[in-house]
Amino acid sequence: METDYLHYDLPPHLIAQEPCEPRDQARLLVVRRSGATIAHHVFRDLPGLLTPGDLLVLNDTRVLPARLLGRRQRTGGKWEGLYLRQLPSGLWELLCQTRGRLTSGETIDVEPGPLRLRLVEKTTEGHWLVHPSEPGSPPEILAAYGQTPLPPYIRKGRAVPADRERYQTVYARQTGAVAAPTAGLHFTPELLDRLKQRGIEHTFVTLHVGLGTFQPIQTDDVSQHTMHQECGELSGEAAAAIARCRQGGGRVVAVGTTSVRLLETVAATGAMRPWSGETSLYIFPPYPFRAVDALITNFHLPRTSLLLLVAAFAGVDLIRQAYKTAVEEAYRFFSYGDATLIL
Repeated sequence: METDYLHYDLPPHLIAQEPCEPRDQARLLVVRRSGATIAHHVFRDLPGLLTPGDLLVLNDTRVLPARLLGRRQRTGGKWEGLYLRQLPSGLWELLCQTRGRLTSGETIDVEPGPLRLRLVEKTTEGHWLVHPSEPGSPPEILAAYGQTPLPPYIRKGRAVPADRERYQTVYARQTGAVAAPTAGLHFTPELLDRLKQRGIEHTFVTLHVGLGTFQPIQTDDVSQHTMHQECGELSGEAAAAIARCRQGGGRVVAVGTTSVRLLETVAATGAMRPWSGETSLYIFPPYPFRAVDALITNFHLPRTSLLLLVAAFAGVDLIRQAYKTAVEEAYRFFSYGDATLIL
């Protein structure tokens, strides 16, 4: 399949710049694969759209304040960095932006200080390996110096204090992501309670969302794209909950494409079981889903692996129609936007 087949035109004013308040008042486009129907709801309607015995699988990753601002010590020029990961050597891997060319040995003064980053070497992907001046784990250091890593289509990445709480699910607990699992942003504790009262349980998996999530596919043929790796875990408790759901005839409802990737990674190895490690699973049409029966997800950028995954699950033509409808009905798109439920 050619990548451009899933391109669509989106008026810029439909890209959500602020989250919906309260969270569960976001709109929900319900797409039913059986009958190829599309309906309009609000996210808080979710308990009535699912069936007792269904199981929600939520990604409990917690977003790091991974965006750093500073100045180049040598030139005084502005610098911006995005923390990606820590290597076994203790070096950090960062995506860096600045005017001019960075060189090995340079020092960055991170604002407000006194943290300094010494540039060690550039990777083949164009990232920088840096040595932080302060001791401590990345979460500890970033908590003191970092900002919420909003994607560039939200206020050009400029976060405000409220984003630190709002660009985080209410159940986030495993620190390690540099982007939010955005389908989960619509849940509230009250909504989870209402779902449980209706007999719809939930369990947690972890997949730490990485930078590659937002990167567009550069190849014309989708099969030639190389998928990024993300680290995750499926606990014994989650595996048991999924087994109980299956035995009871319920549906596994993945919340977000990240949950899908984790579940389908494990399912590809055989029975659902405890698992941890890195996955580079790339899902594009056609794909034989083994673990997921329904999907809750936000609207995704064109030419991305996320949109391909959704198209593989719902069917390419139905997703094209759903996105056309969402644009016509002025749904809000992307990370702070509205959601879809695919049944």
